[in-house]
Amino acid sequence: MEHTITLHPPEITKGSDDIADLRWPDDPLEIPDWIYTDQRIYELEQQRIFGGDVWNYAGIEAELPNPGDYIRSHAGSVPIILARDKKGEVHAFENRCAHRGAELCRSQRGNADSFVCPYHQWNYGLDGKLKGVPFKRGVQGKGGMPADFDMQAHGLRSLRVTCHNGAIFVTFSANTPPLPEYLGEEMLGEFNTIFNGRKLKLLGIHRNTLEGNWKLYQENLKDPYHATLLHTYLTTFGLFVAGNRTTIVADPGGVHTALRNARPKGELKLDENKAQINSFKEGMKLADPRVLDFVPEFNSEWSSSAITIWPNLILLRQMNILSARQIVPTGPNQFMLIWTAFGYEDDTEEMTQHRLRQNNIFGPGGFLGIDDHEAIKFVQDGLDKGVPRGGVAPLGNDDEPNDTVITDRAIRLMYKHYRKMMRL
Repeated sequence: MEHTITLHPPEITKGSDDIADLRWPDDPLEIPDWIYTDQRIYELEQQRIFGGDVWNYAGIEAELPNPGDYIRSHAGSVPIILARDKKGEVHAFENRCAHRGAELCRSQRGNADSFVCPYHQWNYGLDGKLKGVPFKRGVQGKGGMPADFDMQAHGLRSLRVTCHNGAIFVTFSANTPPLPEYLGEEMLGEFNTIFNGRKLKLLGIHRNTLEGNWKLYQENLKDPYHATLLHTYLTTFGLFVAGNRTTIVADPGGVHTALRNARPKGELKLDENKAQINSFKEGMKLADPRVLDFVPEFNSEWSSSAITIWPNLILLRQMNILSARQIVPTGPNQFMLIWTAFGYEDDTEEMTQHRLRQNNIFGPGGFLGIDDHEAIKFVQDGLDKGVPRGGVAPLGNDDEPNDTVITDRAIRLMYKHYRKMMRL
């Protein structure tokens, strides 16, 4: 379902766009440090990527089950509100009063008939349109708005919204193609494995702030090389090891990627690949091994799929946990993650508890997240404090089969697209 309401072009560049002193290296394997640290690059990203022809993931419809329900979200760094109107349609608009620019909604979620700015009490409907202005005609014939003040011209700045099987995306652009076309056929198939039409059930929301550039998180989920080496939990319990059957697929433009893995059946045995990995701990045991149980429930040969949707969504189907991780850039060296754990409305109570149990592995406080968050901070520390140079992404060839995890191919594809969008 998609609907469009009044669309206004983004005006979100605050700093200088003069980046003539920044030049991308000639070697396509090299990635310059300044894309992670330069304030001007960060500000241009808000305009050219998040404000451009992309679909920004913003939430799931299960967060807005009833008319009047709303949540706070973001499109890039821009705070927005998602609200369901009395007819059931979802609207998105900037969380900023049209009068003096105050952030008017301070609650993360709730139910309301309208939104009232606390500063001067300008009142907006669930569709973002301006409904009321106190003292519009002044007092005793003095003051107030000009006679030709147009209420219709002073609503909240609106975004296009599309809802796909329970997932909500927004865009500032009138030119962004429909979501299925934006994802491409193969990526849409992976996406639809999770968002398959079953009504979603919200299980929980977490927010945390990470010390690193937002692109490092996209890289992290496109980087299976680290997963086999960094994560003791994955390797030791066989959830993802170099010997597992794995494939990495991408959309035709190479910007969206799905890393798919099939966990081997039966008891995990130490093999040649694991013997080379320091993170494998053969003696490690779980107090509650039920956390590793996999209940087949999808029409898929893969037990896990980590999908990166450009620019701000990580969609995870790992065992039986379903999670959407929304990336919110908050500066060149910091971003927020909004973790949305969900299941399906027709899940049994046992399955709901199982999904929640597995959140202990794959949630923000889980063993994998802790590893990744610390590694991203290590990278950012090196970028911020080291002598500037370029990092490299040389693993694997672009034209080789996609069934190896020892490759940087997906990272290189992402930056090929990034350079095009950023005109670098």
